[in-house]
Amino acid sequence: MHNTRPITNDLHYVGASDRKLALFENVYPIPKGVSYNSYLLLDEKTALLDTADVAVAEQFFENVAHVLAGRQLDYLVVNHMEPDHCALIEGLLLRHPEVKIVTNAKAANMIRQFFNVNIDDRLHIVAEGDTLCTGRHTLAFVMAPMVHWPEAMMTYDTTDKVLFSADAFGSFGALNGNIYADEMNFDRDCLDEARRYYINIVGKYGVQVQSVLKKAATLDIQMICPLHGPIWRENLGYFIGKYDTWSKYEPEEHGVVIIYGSIYGHTAAAAEKMASLLAERGIKGIAMYDASHTHVSQLVSECFRYSHVVLAASTYNAGIYTPIENLLLDLKAHNWQRRMVAIIENGTWAAQSGKQMRTILEQMKEIIVLGENISLKSAMKEEQLADLNTLADLMIANFNIELQ
Repeated sequence: MHNTRPITNDLHYVGASDRKLALFENVYPIPKGVSYNSYLLLDEKTALLDTADVAVAEQFFENVAHVLAGRQLDYLVVNHMEPDHCALIEGLLLRHPEVKIVTNAKAANMIRQFFNVNIDDRLHIVAEGDTLCTGRHTLAFVMAPMVHWPEAMMTYDTTDKVLFSADAFGSFGALNGNIYADEMNFDRDCLDEARRYYINIVGKYGVQVQSVLKKAATLDIQMICPLHGPIWRENLGYFIGKYDTWSKYEPEEHGVVIIYGSIYGHTAAAAEKMASLLAERGIKGIAMYDASHTHVSQLVSECFRYSHVVLAASTYNAGIYTPIENLLLDLKAHNWQRRMVAIIENGTWAAQSGKQMRTILEQMKEIIVLGENISLKSAMKEEQLADLNTLADLMIANFNIELQ
């Protein structure tokens, strides 16, 4: 049974959602599922914008067939060659031998790499600024390299002012009938997943995202159609503004996130005490996570979200307790920067975690480590409360200082 929705008079949603997949890219937990968005334009010539993941193949092909209603498919526009969007290209070519593939040269090479099909006689290669007329509509192509693959591009419908944004402006989470952001409580139900999606999937490439945002600023965009998550047709500036903040590595919220890795609870107790000391000093925006029980993708997202971070870790095998070490390495891999960090370490006979945490942080751009490491020996004692108070005071003193 088909499941489609009209977007404009000529444009139709033909994507589908997957609620069975546990790990996106076999890495990121997606308890709310994920959508694979695809769009079909009916004009004098028909154009399908991207396919979908193999997991939703049956639904996808039923949707496309229903909207085409017997018409031939003239163009397949390939904006992005990750398999969750391109896996059904070969099946589509078998069903529609008449279709021309519209994409850039890098994506064409990837099609050859992924599939054993001869595409040379059906390729229409485009580059920055090229256009394709389908009749009433003219599609313009905007290259978006490393957002987040080198072949990525966006397609802009100059007629209806729709930007097909590939993996940009996407979100984790299946679509529950409502395909538009304004049909749902986005901040309550989707913003955290949109942030986690951006930070973990695209976050490393802030410079490239900024470049694409500058291109987008020259376009009159009335609607954004991403490959994951809801479509934006209202208040576009709000979500574009989020991307601007995230891609500049600026804090989204002025507050403190405390993340601890504790084996027997003593390091956790120190982290809890630090939270209380900060709260007593008037800090309202405090979040706290146990790194052993929170997926690292969530921790990375929260470190991007907040302006100040406290990392507390036990010493483990003469190094950093593994969940915190994994977090730091993931932050480094995602180009995390422009934050203020405080360190609490613990060790029964040779506390080493603080020194090693600081070494990793010093390899990152514009990370300021506040004061000295607080070093616990097995458990926090009353006399060490003064050290925690000193560190809390230092955080307060630096709380309203913005990194330039």
